[in-house]
Amino acid sequence: MPDVAGPLASLLAFVRALRAAGLEASSERVQAFVRAVEVLRLGARTDLYWAGRLTLCGSRDDLEHYERVFATCFGTGEQPHPRPTTPPARAPRPRLTVHDARTASRAPAERDHRRPPVPALAASTEVLRHRDVAGLTAAEREQVRRLLAALALRGEVRRTARRRAARRGEVDPRPTVRELLRSGGEPARLRHRTRAERPRRIVLLVDVSGSMAPYADALLRFAHAAARGPRTDVFTIGTRLTRVTRQLAHRDPDLAMAAVASAVPDWRGGTRLGELLHEFLVRHGQRGLARGAVVVLLSDGWERGDPELLADGMRRLHRLAHRVIWANPLKARPGYAPLAAGMAAALPSVDAFVEGHSLAALERLAAVVRGGPVPVPEPPVEGVQRA
Repeated sequence: MPDVAGPLASLLAFVRALRAAGLEASSERVQAFVRAVEVLRLGARTDLYWAGRLTLCGSRDDLEHYERVFATCFGTGEQPHPRPTTPPARAPRPRLTVHDARTASRAPAERDHRRPPVPALAASTEVLRHRDVAGLTAAEREQVRRLLAALALRGEVRRTARRRAARRGEVDPRPTVRELLRSGGEPARLRHRTRAERPRRIVLLVDVSGSMAPYADALLRFAHAAARGPRTDVFTIGTRLTRVTRQLAHRDPDLAMAAVASAVPDWRGGTRLGELLHEFLVRHGQRGLARGAVVVLLSDGWERGDPELLADGMRRLHRLAHRVIWANPLKARPGYAPLAAGMAAALPSVDAFVEGHSLAALERLAAVVRGGPVPVPEPPVEGVQRA
C-alpha cells in the first residue's frame, strides 16, 4: 500500500473512535481490518465500509455504533448498502453485497470527486480529536458533537454477592440435586454458578461556571453519552447544585442540551466548589449515591470560597467513593501546574488527574472510568497546537 504511514494512522484513528463508541475491537480484528484494506482500494469509501464492518463488528449490537462512527469519520455520501423495505427470509451473504458495491463504485468517476478521499477525511478527524475544543470553529464543533454522541461510558465492573448460572465455577447444589431427582438418582450433569458482575455507579459533577464556558457544552455532551448507560447520575455545579440526570435522558443530544439549559439557573456564574461538594455529600453522597461509585469532577479547579472547605469535602468523598477522578481542561496547556487554591486543595484526594480539553482527552477519560490506568497523553498530531 503506497504511503503506508498516513493511511494507517487514519485507519487507527477510526478504530480508536469505534472503541470509544463501545466496540470491543481486539488487536486481531484490527489486523484483519488493515489486511482487508490493503487488498481492497483504500480510496473507495464502499470498500472501506465493508472491510471494517466484516472485520471489526463482533455482534449485531455493534452495527449501530459502527454506522454512526463511520458516517462521522468519512461522511454520509451514498448509502454503502441498500436497506430493503421488507426483510428477506435469509440475509444475503456479505461477500455478494461487497461484490455488487464494488461493481457499482466503478461507475462514473465524478462521484469520487464530490468529497475528499477517505484517508484525507480520516486524517482530518484524527487532527480534530486532539484540538482544544475552546478554539474550534462552528463547523468543527458540530463534527466533535457527532463524535461525542458516539461515545459510550461504562463504569468499572465489580463482582456482587449474588450468584448466576455458569458453565464453569463452583457447583450449585440445589439445581444439581433437582437434576439428580429428575433422573431418579442416576448420574446427571453438574450445575455450576459464579459471582455475578455489574458496573459501578458513575457520578459526574460538571462545572458550568464562567471560567468553564468554552468547555461546558462539550463536557455536558460527554455526560449525555454517559447518561445513556445504566447507573449514571449527572450534576452541574457553579453557584448551586443541580441534578440533570432526567434532562439528559433525551436520546437526541440537542434536545438534551436544551432541557439542561432550561433547568440550570447558574450558567456562567461564579464557582463555589467546596460548598456545593458538601451539599452533594449531605443530600446525595452519604445516602448511597457516592458509596462505591466512580465520581468524576470536570472542572478547572477555580474556587472563590474557602479552599479548606473543598479539601475537607474531597477527603470525605474519597472515603465514600471507589475512585475519584478529576478532569481539568487546563491541564493540557504548556507549563500548567495545579497551583490554583481549589485545585491544590483537592488534588491530594484525587485518584486520577487527567486532561479534559479535547475529544481524545475525553476518550482517555472514559478508559480511566472503565477501570484502566491513567494513560500518558498522546503527543499532538502534526499541525495541532494545544491551547
